[in-house]
Amino acid sequence: MKIEIWSDYVCPFCYIGKRRMEKALELFPHKEQAEIVFRSFELDPTAKKEYDLSIHEIIAQKYGISVEEAKRANNDVAKQAESVGLTFRFEEMKPTNTFDAHRLAKYADKKGKGREMHERLFYAYFTESKLISDHQVLVELAEEIGLDGDEVKQVLSSGQLEEEVRKDEQEASRLGVRGVPFFVINRKYAISGAQPTEVFLKSFQKIWDEENSSSPLKPLAADGGGLCNDQSCEM
Repeated sequence: MKIEIWSDYVCPFCYIGKRRMEKALELFPHKEQAEIVFRSFELDPTAKKEYDLSIHEIIAQKYGISVEEAKRANNDVAKQAESVGLTFRFEEMKPTNTFDAHRLAKYADKKGKGREMHERLFYAYFTESKLISDHQVLVELAEEIGLDGDEVKQVLSSGQLEEEVRKDEQEASRLGVRGVPFFVINRKYAISGAQPTEVFLKSFQKIWDEENSSSPLKPLAADGGGLCNDQSCEM
């Protein structure tokens, strides 16, 4: 069973959805036959590498709400994260452009360290408040999971793997992906949003039972699970 996940490292529901999906896989009787493939998706390809505004201020501007309202909304998201064992530190987060982080993830995939790199990037952004567009930060994160720092520097300083990231984004557009996280299983089924663990588990079992089906993508769950799209996240 092949599970492709389109996500972005600054998308809170992507990290929450990833953890819920992983918990479901732990309970799935055929988990050893599940292949996870992470795909690139930029919520805002035009995002700057650094901002003078806090994440609360950025969200307030985006939604036309007060900073206090944005803080309350972020606190609600942080509580959802806590429910799956994650810590989101919105006060210190550094909003940024994620294109180079996605390139690094592609490099890690080629070196057999993809899953470790994806987790490390999410944790660095949401919990450690690192600037994940900074090349030195990315090199350090890569070295932590056993990648060669000099090779990573070379990748980041060049245009390597740009095409691979763009291909994922183009494929997302072709499949009709409008928000993330978005899970495509066996290229037949789709799960949209950070659905509850039980929804993932039930979906996996249904897919396992129907995996010989030749149907196109079938929506198993959509809406209500937390979703980021159009450069923003549902509040």
